[in-house]
Amino acid sequence: MTRLLPLLPLLLAACGAPPAPVATPSPEAVLPDDVRWVGTSAEYRAIVLQTYRAATDAVRAAAAGRAPGSWAVILDADETILDNSEHERRLARTGGSFSDATWVPWVRERSAPVIPGAAEFIATVQRAGGVVAVVTNRADSLCSDTRANLEAVGVRAEIVLCKPPGQSDKNPRFASVASGSADGAPGPLAVLAWLGDNIHDFPGRSQDDRDDPAALADFGRRWFVLPNPMYGSWQR
Repeated sequence: MTRLLPLLPLLLAACGAPPAPVATPSPEAVLPDDVRWVGTSAEYRAIVLQTYRAATDAVRAAAAGRAPGSWAVILDADETILDNSEHERRLARTGGSFSDATWVPWVRERSAPVIPGAAEFIATVQRAGGVVAVVTNRADSLCSDTRANLEAVGVRAEIVLCKPPGQSDKNPRFASVASGSADGAPGPLAVLAWLGDNIHDFPGRSQDDRDDPAALADFGRRWFVLPNPMYGSWQR
């Protein structure tokens, strides 16, 4: 009987029996592992929640005794507050690559969901008297759409600074938040924490710092990084 088992499909076909159905992979199963991990894994959700909880504790401690409106936190937008994995799914399914032709319409949809833990962290900062500044490298021309998407997920940041033409370096915008010259700033602000998914979301840092423990010393203290295996400056 064991020897006949491989022949059973042929015998059944000869008898007119319908062939066994072929399993169709789910849409998620055919995606690249990096996109699928962000979209479906428990580990991704656990890590981002863990990061926001640690940041909450650190900011509460650093803000103790400070006057309301005298301090701030700075966050990136994409993959820090807003989840763009749906845009990555679309690219993967069509075989496309990142370009303004796909990115701009996606941003204008204003439909990116919130990263777990982000809205709660921001609300906690604001209740404690902090100013929330979002510093993003979305183009200035997309800033109104970015604000609308943030508000749609419950985030009403006092300051939103998008990328001026030709200036991807965030450090001048970080400085404008601290000096109080940024639109929406009530005055000079002590920046207590930065959150982002890219090394360039942190003041003065770059990929060159990866082997320098001193350059990375503030992570987990006042700098908090979220995972993004889908894209980033590490690719370059």
